[in-house]
Amino acid sequence: MMRNPVRNGVDAIVRMSSTRTNYWGELAVDVVLGVVLMVEGARRHPGALLGTLAIALGLFAFSFVEYFFHRWMFHTRIPLFAQGHELHHQHPLGYDSLPFFLPPLILLALTGVFVALMPTGFALLLAGAITFGYILYGLAHFTIHHVRFKQPLLRRWAGAHHVHHYHPDSNFGVTTPLWDVLLGTRYVRQARVS
Repeated sequence: MMRNPVRNGVDAIVRMSSTRTNYWGELAVDVVLGVVLMVEGARRHPGALLGTLAIALGLFAFSFVEYFFHRWMFHTRIPLFAQGHELHHQHPLGYDSLPFFLPPLILLALTGVFVALMPTGFALLLAGAITFGYILYGLAHFTIHHVRFKQPLLRRWAGAHHVHHYHPDSNFGVTTPLWDVLLGTRYVRQARVS
């Protein structure tokens, strides 16, 4: 019996996305893209105040993008997203990530939209900050699963994500709890009844 070619393609991408090479390759491509966007944005002189605003806005926007994708895309029935994320929940120490080519393509398309809607220097810095937000998210997520923190604040930060693996309808934010708090998905431990 022949399998669906689309299904075969999705399965191949999911397998490739679970490799160490894909994980670190994506990081390298994203860093290069982020640096190019930031350097080009700064070169086009949006000014110190507007440049700082673009970077702050980009990091803030990414914090919501992180929450949105984790909650409504990774915990869904869309095979490309759901399969890879299910693998991560089953094997949290693995190298599961998006296919190395997908985030840069999305970030470049987003950059094109920004450039069409706003001054180029501001748009490039905004896109560069979103790119670095994504990089920080990826490194933070990897670190949470591969490092055992001794410092209490870092242990609590990592612990919030570990709780998500036991309560997958909560704690979708990895880098910040902001959107979990605002949207009511922050895990709250129930008091024990004696």
